[in-house]
Amino acid sequence: MGTLLKYGIMFVALVLVQVLIFNQVHLGGYINPFIYILFIMLLPVYTPRYLLLFAGFFLGLAIDVFSNTLGMHAAATVFIAYIRPFVIRSISNREEDRHEFPGLKQNSFSWFLYYAIIMVFSHHIIFFYLEFFTFTHFLTTLLRVVLSSLFSVFIIVLSQFLIFRE
Repeated sequence: MGTLLKYGIMFVALVLVQVLIFNQVHLGGYINPFIYILFIMLLPVYTPRYLLLFAGFFLGLAIDVFSNTLGMHAAATVFIAYIRPFVIRSISNREEDRHEFPGLKQNSFSWFLYYAIIMVFSHHIIFFYLEFFTFTHFLTTLLRVVLSSLFSVFIIVLSQFLIFRE
């Protein structure tokens, strides 16, 4: 029950921080940080896939409701929830390397940074290309993906040092 409460509080807190603070950050029109995906990233490694997909959908839907983005966050978040087990398996070479939680405290800095980069970049590429829904400004959109991903990864790693030190 304590774990469920912990993740429930994290869900609500990340949605509120995203909607109230980070949705207002638009640096130069190219940097839009999305840190709410940290919820999917920090779920226990052995979370069943169907639960990951439901959590991803409801997390994205909550952000969509407050951001008026018509399901784009839900689609991108479900995508990263779907690929998460593959990403964890691919960057953890052996079963002994996989910890129960994919946070920074349980894993090395390089492992977590690599994990965060893959997950954030995957989310952002789906989200931003869904937002424009065209390839006419492919390079401009790619620049937004890269800059937003770098800033989001920075905030996510910083949050691991400051907040999620369990």
